[in-house]
Amino acid sequence: MEASRAVAVEVGGVRQVVADYVTLTKPRVQLLLLLTTVTTMYVAGDPSPSLVALTVLGGYLSAGGAGAVNHYWDRDIDARMPRTATRPIPSGRVSPRAALVYGLVLAALSFALLASTVNLLSAFLALAGFLGYVLVYTMWLKRSTPQNIVIGGAAGAVPPLVGWSAVTGGLDPAALYLFAIVFYWTPPHFWALSLLMKDEYARVNVPMMPVVHGEKETRRQIVLYTFLLTVLTLLPVVFGFFDAIYAVFAVGLGAAFITLSLRLQRRADRKSALRTYLFSLGYLAVLFVAMVLDAQL
Repeated sequence: MEASRAVAVEVGGVRQVVADYVTLTKPRVQLLLLLTTVTTMYVAGDPSPSLVALTVLGGYLSAGGAGAVNHYWDRDIDARMPRTATRPIPSGRVSPRAALVYGLVLAALSFALLASTVNLLSAFLALAGFLGYVLVYTMWLKRSTPQNIVIGGAAGAVPPLVGWSAVTGGLDPAALYLFAIVFYWTPPHFWALSLLMKDEYARVNVPMMPVVHGEKETRRQIVLYTFLLTVLTLLPVVFGFFDAIYAVFAVGLGAAFITLSLRLQRRADRKSALRTYLFSLGYLAVLFVAMVLDAQL
């Protein structure tokens, strides 16, 4: 009986370790990033399943490595926020050194995998995304300016470039439009979330928009960026990169996003902020799926 209990404890411990190291890669955040990678690949051409799988794995390793280094760097503020206090490092389940090494190893594996099985451009783009998220956003901007998300959002917009270059071996204006769409989507998406987390950010002195400039200005900025995003999503139609199917989705999704942002500005409540944030997740996913439908049909 005691032996069985010891085995159960050991298995439970292994599961916890695995779960913690997966958590360090921020898998929930990655799902949307990888979706933009995969859909972009099918917009760019007709990739083989093996190419898609290798590109996705390389992208996951790169973004996961960035996530692990982010956990390492932010361990001090994570320990002081209820939402993040149970993460692997502040809870003491993973040492800071182990998380840092883990993140750097994942980034190196990503570069090696993409360079050897996909192409060198994709490998360098994924590395640029890693460095942008770690050095520019996490270590520099996040704690120094309320524009952290605006500038740092470039790192999160790299996956479509990786996907495009994996299929074509290069980049062209269409790929840059997809990058720009994710770039302009990031501020209204994240600022809606920051409205919900304002008090936690204020507690640890992270200068998110609602902490520095107030909730009213944040809601105004959400409306502004949502309008800019909607216009931007229609430019690929104007320049002939996409046709009617994508145009219908872009107009419909943009109208809904603008409506929600205006409602958030008018009502100024947590329910509207949460609704805007959740819609923004589906917005980007559906928009990129619409690109594939437009390109393949």
